[in-house]
Amino acid sequence: MSTLDRTRCRLKAHPLALDAALAAGVLLCMMAGSFVDPNGPHGIAWGVRTPDPLALVLMTLGALALVFRRRAPRTVLALTGTVSVVESVMDDPRAPVAMSAVIALFTVAASTDRLTTWRLGLLTMTVLTGAAMLAGPLPWYAQENLAIFAWTGIGATAGDAVRSRRAVVQAIRERAERAERTREEEARRRVAEERLRIARDLHDVVAHHIALVNVQAGVAAHVMDKRPDQAKEALAHVREASRSALNELRATVGLLRQSGDPEAPTEPAPGLDRLDELAGTFRSAGLPVEIARADQGTTLPAAVGLAAYRVIQEALTNVQKHAGADAKAEVSVVRVGPNIEITVLDNGSGEDDDPVSGGGHGLLGMRERVTALRGTLTTGPRYGGGFRVHAVLPVKTRSRAAEDAV
Repeated sequence: MSTLDRTRCRLKAHPLALDAALAAGVLLCMMAGSFVDPNGPHGIAWGVRTPDPLALVLMTLGALALVFRRRAPRTVLALTGTVSVVESVMDDPRAPVAMSAVIALFTVAASTDRLTTWRLGLLTMTVLTGAAMLAGPLPWYAQENLAIFAWTGIGATAGDAVRSRRAVVQAIRERAERAERTREEEARRRVAEERLRIARDLHDVVAHHIALVNVQAGVAAHVMDKRPDQAKEALAHVREASRSALNELRATVGLLRQSGDPEAPTEPAPGLDRLDELAGTFRSAGLPVEIARADQGTTLPAAVGLAAYRVIQEALTNVQKHAGADAKAEVSVVRVGPNIEITVLDNGSGEDDDPVSGGGHGLLGMRERVTALRGTLTTGPRYGGGFRVHAVLPVKTRSRAAEDAV
């Protein structure tokens, strides 16, 4: 920081000292001006006159008032205007006491609104100029009278210009701060949305595969003694489900790695092209699953395909957990206009806890995932028994975050 910058910082930190220095400078200028005779025989002459005691008192009062110009600008303007009027009427030759009133008027204009500036400026100009022209010792057309009118107008105009500039700078600063806050809020919102998405993915992966592992482990424990071959087959399914869970967890958690971390092996996000594989894992766990597709080979965006896959996965997991031992599931994928419709039905007896009252986060995660793509999700019991999950996803859509960014 330069010496000039340090000096400015100190002066801003001590405004009273700055005003005192300004008042001293104004007093020196008025004192110097009081020795000048502008109407000498050879033009402007120095040292040809000496100010009388009244002029010295008035100049001192006007300068002392400027020390408090920031604390009470209107009071200071009234005081300096009063001493200027007294000087204009009673003193001859005239001392430049009106300089203090010009500084006070500048301060008022710089610290108030434009309407107040115009009112006080016109009042000050009228009073000072009128008093000098009508009651002063000089002729009304004397240049000193016109100078009072001009300098008071300049003080009011300069103060208003300073106020306007400060307002513009403050507005720019507020816009910049508001933009910075908006960027921070947008970043926090995007982080929260990404965190929710990752949480949904983790829930889908863990709930699906752990449910399969639980079922197959139960089957293995039940037939271990009497049918060891079937127990080995169940344990193989457990191993396969756990391996799939680890792979998907590794791919999901890989999103959380820092940019400088070593790359971890990942795989593409699952979509409807893996629907048969998904149904096979449930069939191997003992849940009959029928699939009907009428989507005419529609190629879905990655986000839509992942959402459809997760909805079916979570719905079948709920059937596996809540619908009972003899339940069957039906999955249909249909292209209807610009949308893809996913329906998962089961004929469960409802002996276990139903997915609505079970207290889990599966249905909530499905709804959030579908809503994020501007789709709709309907869930509820079926007439005659069982449960129905129906999702409508736009084939071509933008997420909520992308639309908000636009």
